[in-house]
Amino acid sequence: MRIGFAVPLSGAWASPANMVRIARRAEELGYHEVWTFQRLLYPRGHAMGPVYRSVHDPVVTLAYLAGVTERVRLGVAVLNMPFASPPLLAKQLASLQAVSGGRLDVGLGLGWMPEEFTASGVSFERRGRRAEEYVRLLRRLWSEETVEHRGEFYELPPVHQDPKPPTQPPILLGGSAEVALRRAGRLADGWISSSREDLGRIDERIYIVKEAARVAGRDTDALRFVTRGVTQVRPAGAAGRAPLTGSFEEIRQDVAELGAKGVTDVFHDLNFDPEIGSPEADPRESMRRAEAALEALAP
Repeated sequence: MRIGFAVPLSGAWASPANMVRIARRAEELGYHEVWTFQRLLYPRGHAMGPVYRSVHDPVVTLAYLAGVTERVRLGVAVLNMPFASPPLLAKQLASLQAVSGGRLDVGLGLGWMPEEFTASGVSFERRGRRAEEYVRLLRRLWSEETVEHRGEFYELPPVHQDPKPPTQPPILLGGSAEVALRRAGRLADGWISSSREDLGRIDERIYIVKEAARVAGRDTDALRFVTRGVTQVRPAGAAGRAPLTGSFEEIRQDVAELGAKGVTDVFHDLNFDPEIGSPEADPRESMRRAEAALEALAP
């Protein structure tokens, strides 16, 4: 089981100085990875909650953290593919892989908010088919000398895109529908669960991904299964306690149980705790609580 920690990305505590403090301390404590996420827009009056109201760009944040860390891996869960063209994202991620010394893990998603599609000038329809074409095109741009492509969604004349990344970053796909899980098994290096995943049944999701990989003739043992831990530190013994909510001891036990269900990576994301990642939260108190969790939940 690999344990990660999300850097401050959302709300009042998400300052550059706090990002560096958390990333460097996570590296010192032996965490496998630090993580980010994406929210492009927040529609006025939307009910999705305060965690999405004020969010930094994840690619820029990871590039910044690449320069102040040495060993810890750098992950994003997830970038929504329709909001940037494949050549643009391929170029950005290849450069990030280079400046980080090959420490990047790329989570990719379909997107789910219609307003973000409208603002990006992209159709909300056929997102799954778009994703399949997108992933294949990313890998071609990272590996082939000349790329020419005419697909359903994207067209490239014969082009070069250099420099190539020193190694191709692993691609992890999100999604919870069965078709998305099977897509991850066929195409990706692993799967990332969403912040709303039912962790009590995550082994059922993992089974679907593995079965799709097996049918495609892929090595299921090589796949990664990453859980975004919506971690909330609260008093122990609460009735009806959700996984990864409670005392440090309860949360560590939850992590062990996720490992038994087939999860290979868990990262604790306190951005999704409204008491920490909200624009209204006290940033000093958020950092105090986050640093306590960082110490207590270290691998």
